Amino acid sequence: MPVPMRRADRLFQIIQLLRRRQVTTAAQIAERLEVSERTVYRDIRDLSLSGVPVLGEAGVGYRLGSGFDLPPMMFSVDEIQALVLGARMVESWGDEELRQAAREVLTKVEAVLPPSKRHRVQDTALFALSFRVAPEVRANVGTLRKAVDARSKVHLDYADATGATSGRVVCPLGLYFWGSVWTLGAWCELRHDFRNFRLDRIQDVSILDDAFAYESPTTLDDFIRAMTTDER
Repeated sequence: MPVPMRRADRLFQIIQLLRRRQVTTAAQIAERLEVSERTVYRDIRDLSLSGVPVLGEAGVGYRLGSGFDLPPMMFSVDEIQALVLGARMVESWGDEELRQAAREVLTKVEAVLPPSKRHRVQDTALFALSFRVAPEVRANVGTLRKAVDARSKVHLDYADATGATSGRVVCPLGLYFWGSVWTLGAWCELRHDFRNFRLDRIQDVSILDDAFAYESPTTLDDFIRAMTTDER
């Protein structure tokens, strides 16, 4: 039988749900938190009385008033360990900017934790080690990450599995980490099709002053559909 959520945790979760959506109904909140709508109505009333600007009404839906923010200080032990492990994985496999960002995230998490839990950040015995990430692969992660965000085409000098090289202009859609290698999912203009490019086979990469339209057939959803229906 599942352990009921503590009321303080439930109130915090309600706030998080309201922050993520424009309007959320009591029924949606009740289903997500596995409580009755009556409990949700009572919790909404208590949040409003405590000063949280909840707007809306029963039967219509609720949303948070503008300008409200709540620092995420209520981390469970499991959540802390998940954050630490995730940050350590980024430190091991990410580009230099992401590695620095991961360290800063943990510093911020540690700063908002109550004193009784701060030691968990340093004491978490979960590690992600890598001795095989070449400096050029890290650099490629950083360059391609920026291209994906900017939706800019890139030029690749790429070597295939046989060592044959070719120049490719691609629309970068997403970066994937497979536990030992990074790949770039992209639309290849040379092949007029989707391709996966291993970052350790990219000999040179440059971002072009040419943005691509993020619309079908060159979207991440299109790429995922193609990869799950074809063997490439």
